[in-house]
Amino acid sequence: METETDAQHRRPAGSPAAGAVHSLSERHQTLATVESLTGGLLAASIVEIAGVSAVYRGGLVTYATDLKAQLAGVPQGLLDERGPVDPDVAKALAEGGRRRCGADWGLATTGVAGPEPQDGKPVGLVYVAVAGPDGATVRRLDLDGGRDHIRSAAVIEALRLLGEELRGEPFAPTSSDDGASTAPAPGSRAASAVPRDGASVPRGGAAATGAGRR
Repeated sequence: METETDAQHRRPAGSPAAGAVHSLSERHQTLATVESLTGGLLAASIVEIAGVSAVYRGGLVTYATDLKAQLAGVPQGLLDERGPVDPDVAKALAEGGRRRCGADWGLATTGVAGPEPQDGKPVGLVYVAVAGPDGATVRRLDLDGGRDHIRSAAVIEALRLLGEELRGEPFAPTSSDDGASTAPAPGSRAASAVPRDGASVPRGGAAATGAGRR
């Protein structure tokens, strides 16, 4: 049975992708993407929107860990120390995409789609990150469901985070066990956030931290 997340992924006209493209167009700004676990789904969702050529610069698919350093410029030491699923890795991916593609904004995904845990990280742990002119924000997602659902939900939540950043929407987070802010996000068990300066600040609807994985 199709879930609401799956249905939303099929509706480009009213999707988070359409909203993000519209906001970027209004601001005369551009976007680049860097993907790990979503493997191009994020870029595909964006380019479905009419008029996207005015705002979308392009993207990187850095599925292999070494390509995160080689193509997106993630520090190799960070990858060696923490692995590809980490808040700071997600932030570095977004910042690297923005820099390498010459865009105003960078949007990145990294996480564990399954079916097995990876390097001690559970299936469904995903980080989505946005880097913009004023810094970077990362959101943690703990997603349920199978591999396809996790990847589709990661795309939607990444685009929602981008939309919130573009609109400057605040959220009211609660505290998680690891000290990050948390708030429920559709299609997830929880979302935790660490803002640009590492302090807990209000953002829109979910949380931001800084981590990622394939």
